[in-house]
Amino acid sequence: MKTATQHSGLPVYFRPEMVARTASFSPSAEKPRRVVEDWLALGLPIHLVAPEPVTEADLALAHDHDFVRGVLAGTRANGFGTTSLEVASSLPFTSGSMFAAARGALESGGISCSPSSGFHHAGWARAGGFCTFNGLAVTALKLRRDGLASRVAIFDCDQHYGDGTEDVLDRVGGHAFVHHFTAGADFHHPRQVPDFFERLRRELDAASECDVVLYQAGADPHVDDPLGGWLTTEELSRRDALVFDTLSARGVPVAWNLAGGYQQRPDGSIPGVLAIHANTAREALRALREARYSGVRLP
Repeated sequence: MKTATQHSGLPVYFRPEMVARTASFSPSAEKPRRVVEDWLALGLPIHLVAPEPVTEADLALAHDHDFVRGVLAGTRANGFGTTSLEVASSLPFTSGSMFAAARGALESGGISCSPSSGFHHAGWARAGGFCTFNGLAVTALKLRRDGLASRVAIFDCDQHYGDGTEDVLDRVGGHAFVHHFTAGADFHHPRQVPDFFERLRRELDAASECDVVLYQAGADPHVDDPLGGWLTTEELSRRDALVFDTLSARGVPVAWNLAGGYQQRPDGSIPGVLAIHANTAREALRALREARYSGVRLP
């Protein structure tokens, strides 16, 4: 298989094993396939890279081993409140996608994408909120263990508080080397938009000291999201542009993922969510093009 560094465009770390059916209100487990198909149909210049799954031991870097073993065996509930083995089998691949995207970004010095969701509510020994294993924390801890990064930023711009990430970092002493910003802890209302962008700039200054940034570009803060409701389409694109442009200008690699997004039609289609994620991909591609012109090494 060719590596991401042998292509132009945006590397997207996807394989079909990341997808699972859940019969849930949340479309997150099926979003990887839907998003990739949408981007290909739109003709966005992406290239697909098949990530390897993480191991049970990798997942146990961020979780109680008995919890990991139970979920994978179908004896402990996942983030959808079931013991589905189909969901369980997808989980090493979603975390594997996040890790592979981060490693790829580090290798290229650019931007990469993991079309994954369902991470930040997963704590040390618990699932919840459509999240089972915390692929953000798993990635940060595995990067450090493998000697690929000494300091990592988790830049969480999902609508909701990343309580699971906080729990994991507290349990393993991860705050010593992981800078964690979770916008959902403080920002929920349109009147906070100016304060949000001011805070975003400050957090980006802090994240610029890290080796790599894991960026959750959540679609659920959108004003039309049933679980969100405070940022417009234009403001979400402005958020993404600020993250990609600032970090690209400072030479900090970025691996971003999808996180939440719950606008859904009665037939189960999610055109509103797909449009938001496509806008993020466009901002990433624009930042990559402009970095190429300025001489930054790209994937």
